[in-house]
Parts: sequence; C-alpha cells; structure tokens
Amino acid sequence: MPSAEGKTIESATLDISVKRSDLLRELSIAQGVVERKSTIPILSHFLFETSGPNLLITATDTEVGLRTFCPATVRQPGSCTLPARKLFDYVRLLTDGDMTLKALDHGWAQIRSGRSVTKMVGLPRDNFPKLPLYPAASAVRVSAPIFRAMITRTLFAVSQEEGRYALNGVLLILQPTTISMVATDGNRLAHVEASASVTGLKEDIRVLIPTKALSQLGVLLSSGTIEVFEFAKNDSSLFFRIGGQLLICRQLLGNFPNYEPILRQDYRGSVVVPSEELAQAIQRVSQFSDDRASSIRLDVDSEQLSLSSSSPEIGESKEILEASYKGPPLTASFNSRFLTEFLRAVESETVQFHFKEPAAAAEFRPAEDGCTQYRYILMPMRT
Repeated sequence: MPSAEGKTIESATLDISVKRSDLLRELSIAQGVVERKSTIPILSHFLFETSGPNLLITATDTEVGLRTFCPATVRQPGSCTLPARKLFDYVRLLTDGDMTLKALDHGWAQIRSGRSVTKMVGLPRDNFPKLPLYPAASAVRVSAPIFRAMITRTLFAVSQEEGRYALNGVLLILQPTTISMVATDGNRLAHVEASASVTGLKEDIRVLIPTKALSQLGVLLSSGTIEVFEFAKNDSSLFFRIGGQLLICRQLLGNFPNYEPILRQDYRGSVVVPSEELAQAIQRVSQFSDDRASSIRLDVDSEQLSLSSSSPEIGESKEILEASYKGPPLTASFNSRFLTEFLRAVESETVQFHFKEPAAAAEFRPAEDGCTQYRYILMPMRT
C-alpha cells in the first residue's frame, strides 16, 4: 500500500498494467472530485503516477483533492494526465481483465484492453496542482462508523446559498471523548453529538468542513470494513486518510453562528409518533401543498397528530395519526421537505417532536439513539 503522501517517481515514460475492475473502482470514487465546468482545463483531468507496485490517481478542483491508488504491474515508472470523464466512461465500457496504460509523446497515452486499442490526449503533468503534504505528526484517529452516521444526520441541513461561507459547510468539534457536528441554513439546525474516543487528540479541534468534501468523505467511509480513519489539519487545509486514500480540502473561513442557546430552549409539549407512518403521511399530504412553500400544517392534541395541506389549484389533503402527546393543543406549519429529510436521516422506529408555541422553533429527535444525541431544530412557516 502506498503512503497517502504519495511519494512518486515522475517521468514521461509511464508503462503499466492494471485490472480493469480495480481501476474502474478508483476512478468512480475520484471522479466525484473532478471539476467538470472549470475554466482551468487541467482540473478536468486525472493525474496518474507510479509509486512502487501501485498506480496513484489524483483529482482536485483546488478546493477539494483526492489521492487514491490501485495495484499495478509497473514496467516503466512515470506519470501522465488524462481527461477524467472521458476516461471513466471509456473504462466503464471495457470488459473485465487486464489493461495497459502507456504514456506516449506530446501528452498522448495508449490504452490496451483485449482487442481494444485507444489513444487519448492529456495535458502536461507540470500543470497539475500540487496537493499539500499530509501532516502525519498531528493526526488523530476517529471512529469511521460514528463519523459516517453523523455526516448523514447533518449534511442535508447545510445552506445552499453561495456567499454564506460560514453556513456552506458543517462545523466539526473534536474533544477527547466527544465528537459533535452542527449544520444550519438559517431556517433549521442539525446537531449531533456522539460519545467516542478521539485517539491522539492533544487539544480540542473546531473546524468548518466544506459540503463537497464532507459528501466525498461519506462515500469513502461507506465501506463496512473501515473502522477507523485519520484526521489532521494545518493552518489552511484539512486531511482525512482512509486506508490508502487521502482526501484534502480547504478549511472554510468565517464565524459559525452561536447555536448553543437554541439547544437550551424549554418546550411546553412533546409528541411521539412512529417514524415510518409519519414519513408516509407527509409524503401523501405534501402532494397538495403549495409548490413554492411546500408547507404542511401539524395539529396536535392529547391523542392524535393531524397533518394537512391545501392549494387552490390542486385541492386539499388531511391525515390523522395516533400519537402520545403531553402539553396544550398546538398548531404549526412546517416545510414538508425539511421534515422528510430529517426522517430519512434517523434510524429510530419512533420520533419525538417538542413544541413551545406556534411561532417558535420546534425540536425533532429520534426516540431511541444509543450513545448519540441528535437534535433537529426547525423554524415554523408563516401562514
């Protein structure tokens, strides 16, 4: 296995053989980082380099970078670049078996697989951006399954508005025995905290991770065989090393909103309902909500939860669920998509809603959550 730092031999005379299935697996991961609409041509390319008995594959858009590898038979060490999307689409169409990749003159490369012989043209290797070196001395070890679940519970709540830099990512807080993630778009806030040991941590870490990097990290952590990964940082970049793969991204700058007072609110009532029944009811009722607002109305009393929506152009719909509710009767309207995204993220058979008053934020959480505390704060919609 090559080091994540990628100590390579650079030469124009690359000549290797790889298994098509191995290469395709790594290309499918790396192409998620490639910038497809960049005005800088080299950012739409993969960089290929040899490192011992391996082929290193690097992709970057200058904000996020990924280095991965696959085993190879190296006849001649070297490097080259090739257009990422075209290469991925081509390799995907090849039959399984060994294939060769050989660098030619003037940036061209030849690919052989069975009876197929193809030549592709790349760009000069020197044009490819250099990724920062992995600061191994500052690395800490983090539980992969816990981290992956936390990504699922927060990433969807990140703001999509460009320019709101501090809200265009997820706040990560690492402490010796606790990991926390927080995301908000101004209308909702997702907060998850898990009891977990962070090995090697010398002081608390608080960083903002960009959405694209965290999404790619979720893909890398999706393998059920990964139990632990390494995290490190320097003054400007964040590093995630998963086995032989290294994901690098720039730290987001800006002050994340002070969210802690929101988590300390007192609520007047709470309702418990089955997750699946609620999700299905929301899906049906929301078909009749206004397309622009996607608003559905929730009415709760001691024995039931009523969901309803209406639109002059479409019609109206109402569903009633049995529910256990403690508190005064209450009516509030919420964005149905925001509720649905929360329900997709939880893995609990029942969920709890906590209310204060119709115009105040409500809190949603799974009823059973093990060592993890997940809280989803949602502002009601004006009706």
